Amino acid sequence: MKEPDHRFGVTFLVRHAWLNMRSAVAVVLAEHGLSVQQYGALMVLTYHPGNTVAEVGRSVGTARQSANELITGLEKAGLVERRPNPQDRRTQQLFLTPAGEERLAAAAPAVLALEAELEASFSDSDRSTARDWLAQMVRNSKH
Repeated sequence: MKEPDHRFGVTFLVRHAWLNMRSAVAVVLAEHGLSVQQYGALMVLTYHPGNTVAEVGRSVGTARQSANELITGLEKAGLVERRPNPQDRRTQQLFLTPAGEERLAAAAPAVLALEAELEASFSDSDRSTARDWLAQMVRNSKH
């Protein structure tokens, strides 16, 4: 595919970068029996154990129904478990199982190696600036 023109809007460029990265990450994760969304859900639950399905869905950018299907698949694979939510009887909290922690631990180095490869031409300053900028864009776009 032809390189995107720098005059395109930021939204287009971020989307274009994400789609290219997602494809590359999907190949790496397939070797570990995970999809990009499954990996994202496991990452979210690593840093936010006890999140609900809706919270995981928001974090990985999917609707609640799709998030429920995602979590159901992870649960059937023995990677996550649902527990009653002591603050809200209508929802359940989600936690990684030991198998989920192991699968994530096996897959994460491959994803990090791919990210390092994709960032190889960046200076340390460029890398820091890009991460800061992306984090700020996420904070600014929260509704």
